[in-house]
Amino acid sequence: MAKNTLTLRKFQDRFPTEESCLEHLKLVRFGERHECEKCGKDAQFYRVQKRRSYACEHCGHQLYPTAGTPFHRTRTSLRDWFYVMFLFCTTRNGVAAKEVERQIGVTYKTAWRMCHEIRKYMAIVDGDEPLGGPFKTVEIDETFIGGYRRNGMGGAGKTVVLGMREKKGNIVTRVVPSRKSGDLLPHIVDLVKPYSEVHTDTLRSYGGLATIKGYWHKQVDHSKEQYVCRDTGATVNGVEGFWAQLKRSINGTHIHVSHKHLPKYLGEFEFRHNRRHRPEMMISALMTSFAR
Repeated sequence: MAKNTLTLRKFQDRFPTEESCLEHLKLVRFGERHECEKCGKDAQFYRVQKRRSYACEHCGHQLYPTAGTPFHRTRTSLRDWFYVMFLFCTTRNGVAAKEVERQIGVTYKTAWRMCHEIRKYMAIVDGDEPLGGPFKTVEIDETFIGGYRRNGMGGAGKTVVLGMREKKGNIVTRVVPSRKSGDLLPHIVDLVKPYSEVHTDTLRSYGGLATIKGYWHKQVDHSKEQYVCRDTGATVNGVEGFWAQLKRSINGTHIHVSHKHLPKYLGEFEFRHNRRHRPEMMISALMTSFAR
């Protein structure tokens, strides 16, 4: 275990009370002092009793540290919110709303909303920086998620997801309407830098990549039971490993994920995957990224 890993005991020591959680939000978003939006003076803001707000020392103008965050207008304890964020950062397989309901004693509806707000926030913090570039390799693959028929490609209700993963680096995913080139290539052009070495399988939709932005396109033929092409070294094993982890987690933790909410779950798993080499930074990234 990394020395800087935030354990549950450290987390509880860091945020022992509701006041400490609110104070943390205030300091991260506004600092110890800042210019008051109403009177324009550099001011210290003091805690307002019985409200989640702070008042300017000069004019009394109030600011609400929770405004514009996942906790906006929530009646649920901030300690509970922070704890659920801690759970999301310390598990590999995701957190079910039922588990949140059991652990913090809220209704299922509240737990479900908390989980979805945190997933949306994780996706925002993670962002979608372009991948690859000269002398770098990007693996590209698509998969089917959900649906009602296990066998066959594109069974009833299945959702197509495109994944792009830089070798030993980050991954970006997109829900797409189909596996046709018109639905796949625009995302690749948008998210993979020019002059990247691009690895795919032999799906015909990837056929035009070699003529786009100077990509160096290599393919691996799964129909010949190839997982790494001996001649070119092409492989999509990295992104397929991400698919395997994602599907195990959905089947084991969430049972089912609807097409409507799938992008939120993808954002959550991208966030964790892209910080897999520095897991101790996950909770810190969430706790310090609240925009002013």
